[in-house]
Amino acid sequence: MPASDLQDFAKKLSELKEKTKRCSICMNLSEKEICGICADTKRNHAIITVIESPLDLLSFEKGGIYSGVYHVLHGRIDPLNNIGPDDIYIEQLLQRLEKDKEGVLEVVLATNPDMEGEATAMYIQKKIKTQNSNQNIKITRLAYGLPMGASVEYADYGTLGKAMENRKSF
Repeated sequence: MPASDLQDFAKKLSELKEKTKRCSICMNLSEKEICGICADTKRNHAIITVIESPLDLLSFEKGGIYSGVYHVLHGRIDPLNNIGPDDIYIEQLLQRLEKDKEGVLEVVLATNPDMEGEATAMYIQKKIKTQNSNQNIKITRLAYGLPMGASVEYADYGTLGKAMENRKSF
């Protein structure tokens, strides 16, 4: 690689670190005080999906399957690695819900379906129920089950069990 290209790359990498900040509303990474998703008036601000990382947000956005807004925790509760509720952005979510008491109708807990993700979702659900003065907020969790295109014969017992639990009318 030519030296000029390498210097340009190094400059852009340094600028990325300097210019990147957290959105003051959802905690997503952005170059502005408020990210493009939170600033978009066409998005449904009544539904907040809580996710663990900015990469989770990209997965939702790439698919074009969701038009609400997000709250990025930047982690999950993980006692084995000394990460507690105060180490991620749960308090900011609770403050956001309290600030917009009547505007938020649903919080979707979209943490990963593993032990830490489940613990984080349960903790957030309990905190919202006990601390939020708007008791009309619907709290939901992403469904579990078989992925599209999967074969039942290859599914593990846990996945099959969750698929049976979360079945719906057809």
